Amino acid sequence: MDLQQINNLNTESAHHLFMQCCTSERWIENIVTGRPYIDAQSLHQAADQYWDQMAEHDYLQAFEGHPKIGDMNSLKAKYANTKALASGEQAGANQANDQLMIELAALNRAYEEKYGFIFIVCASGKSAKDMLDLLRARLKNTRHRELEIASEEQRKIFHLRLEKIL
Repeated sequence: MDLQQINNLNTESAHHLFMQCCTSERWIENIVTGRPYIDAQSLHQAADQYWDQMAEHDYLQAFEGHPKIGDMNSLKAKYANTKALASGEQAGANQANDQLMIELAALNRAYEEKYGFIFIVCASGKSAKDMLDLLRARLKNTRHRELEIASEEQRKIFHLRLEKIL
């Protein structure tokens, strides 16, 4: 899809398209109403600008659109709407052995209990071991710091997905 097609989508279709990049309703509304975009750079800049205007509940809503790292049932359920753009993002987790998957699941639960939201990482290009190491390290953060990191990881994810659209 090119930028002209994106700019010409009706509101409902544009909403559906951008929801595949990020599930924050406020971000989607802003990016849809911000059209037309003159080039890819202006689209990415707008995406960043709108993301920077979000409140905590907007970030949490975006995080809810993600499956838990390594949870294959969660992957299938949550990737139903974002399947085309999100495919392959957790490919490294698919290659993990059972023990590693058990550890990922346990630390994911600990993370969610501690912070109140799931572990968000731009998993593209990362192995299950990489993600496990990141999860261990990030469990040492304060909630405030972790929210900052998770929101930046979400930013990386929506930029990757915007690139896939274009």
